[in-house]
Amino acid sequence: MIKGHGDDAYQYPHIVSDFSSNICAGRNHQALMGYLAAHPELASHYPEPEAWSLEHMIAEQHDLDPKQVIVTNGATDAIYLIAQAFPMQADIPRPTFSEYEDACQLFPRTDTKHRMLWLCNPNNPTGDVYDQSVIDKMMVKYDLVVVDQSYENYTNQFVMNPRWAARTPYLLQIHSFTKTYAIPGLRLGYITAHASLTAHLRQFLRPWSVSALAIETGKFLLSNDDELRCTPDLNEAQRLRDKLQQIDGILTQETQTNFILCQFESGHTAAELKDYLARQHHLLIRDASNFKGLTPRHFRIAARTPAENDALVAAIQEFVKSV
Repeated sequence: MIKGHGDDAYQYPHIVSDFSSNICAGRNHQALMGYLAAHPELASHYPEPEAWSLEHMIAEQHDLDPKQVIVTNGATDAIYLIAQAFPMQADIPRPTFSEYEDACQLFPRTDTKHRMLWLCNPNNPTGDVYDQSVIDKMMVKYDLVVVDQSYENYTNQFVMNPRWAARTPYLLQIHSFTKTYAIPGLRLGYITAHASLTAHLRQFLRPWSVSALAIETGKFLLSNDDELRCTPDLNEAQRLRDKLQQIDGILTQETQTNFILCQFESGHTAAELKDYLARQHHLLIRDASNFKGLTPRHFRIAARTPAENDALVAAIQEFVKSV
């Protein structure tokens, strides 16, 4: 496990705006918190050994058989579960989310005759979205393709719906309540796949791996999906990218999501900028240098409100001029 994911405000006092996490900004969880507070009994009993009730609700939402859904303790738990259940030779494009490689290294690759591909779509940290024709070609080349669609609600581009995986015996999809409803602290994700794949995955499930609070949270969110689903302002993200691109010495990558991969052309490092912003302006960004394939000059920013974004741009301009 690498150290240095986003949302590490615990390292700095008094952060007022967190641009380091890709989670949709400004969500109001008052309704959810009120609902959970009204059910204190959830903390007094074991949860379901497997989150069957939530799996049934997800299946109904996507017109799937419940056997084709597995609820996990966050999308990252799904990644490690898949790596354990299918110890194949893994191909992982870079840069991308580090946990795919970490999970595959944790479990020995006993099946070296078969190959699997891991794709993050939309991709973290670049904000790219794979064209469906590319994924279709990959599914012909590999014995198993894993598509992590945690950010599927964070783009206007086409991404597969969960029914695609359910009818294809060599495709696994990962989905994230964390991103869709902006609840990273509760840890809730799920896998959709052909029943033959989920049947194999269930052999590796740990009992009670998803808490009763998380299960009940998922059911409440699905029941109030229209009101509580998180939808980032992608127009604001593009405006922020344009303003960052105008700062001398900074390059920004095109993005199809709410987060932007940036880099200094030379001289400055992401670590220096992160520390300056956190200590001088109480703003937090993601030092992206620990993504394999990137450099110490790379950093990632997730758009927030227009006022916060303008404050960040001004602070970065101040940093560039001061050093």
